[in-house]
Amino acid sequence: MTRRALVTGAGGFIGGHLVTYLQDQGWWVRGADLRLPEFRATTADDFVVGDLRDPEVCRRACDGVSEVYALAADMGGMGFISKDPATILRNNALINLHTVEAARLAGAQRYFLASSACIYPEYAQTTPDVRPLREDDAFPAGPQDSYGWEKLMAERLCVYYAEQYGLDVRIARYHNVYGPYGTWDGGREKAPAALCRKVAEAPPGGEVEIWGDGRQTRSFCYVDDCVEGTYRLMRSDHAEPVNIGSDRLVTIDELAALVMTAAGRDDLRLRHVAGPQGVRGRNSDNTLVRQVLGWAPRIPLEEGLAVTYRWIAGEVAAARGAAAHATPA
Repeated sequence: MTRRALVTGAGGFIGGHLVTYLQDQGWWVRGADLRLPEFRATTADDFVVGDLRDPEVCRRACDGVSEVYALAADMGGMGFISKDPATILRNNALINLHTVEAARLAGAQRYFLASSACIYPEYAQTTPDVRPLREDDAFPAGPQDSYGWEKLMAERLCVYYAEQYGLDVRIARYHNVYGPYGTWDGGREKAPAALCRKVAEAPPGGEVEIWGDGRQTRSFCYVDDCVEGTYRLMRSDHAEPVNIGSDRLVTIDELAALVMTAAGRDDLRLRHVAGPQGVRGRNSDNTLVRQVLGWAPRIPLEEGLAVTYRWIAGEVAAARGAAAHATPA
């Protein structure tokens, strides 16, 4: 019997990678999103193009599938989530409310929610040398922004659907996922992609802008690790939220230096400018994921950044070539 899954957000970065991963595991996969993937053709067996804030679109997407991977969200990096907080919360709340209800009505056997490290309270992330965040640090709640509050609300929604309706739920808190085929410009890109773009665009001897003093810290998880961890969690019997992220803490200045090394650019300088920075420090405690899955992310940051930089540098070069071709002589 063919195993059938739905991936919402399949037009986006992680969702697009997850579609292919699931197919490699033998699943028939339907994607659903507001649009098809921007940077490569989807491999999905079926694709519903529509607004998942609409309950009818969600019902159409969930029809006939046994598992739902709910990744759709109105989201981006700090430059995006620091603006329009009401819009972010409203859009994502509607997506999650309608998707989980459609999954229940369709008789889905298991439901995955892509949550975020943004759910963790701001008071636990005030220094660059922050203690790694454990899953039980989520409460007392105090996320920094509406994106974090919305994700925390979605987690509770899934817990209540499990309690009231028996929906078998899995929840992962993603920590700063990066890799190729994701947004790299336009304002929604996250720090690794933004730095790859800035390095690729910098002239010889140029500067790379860093928002803030560069001493703020994060950990970064390569997308292949993220989708593998997601699938392992769905195959497990662990129903409580779990971190999926690297536990290697680096400053943003260190991240920029790693990108410049991947690019072979030792001629560039960093320039610190005002800009949204998010929390001062954030890292993943991977104790629980190792216990329940016998697994943790394994791809080194240097390796993942090298792949990501090559892809983004190619996109930058292609965009330059297209702009030059379009410019009248």
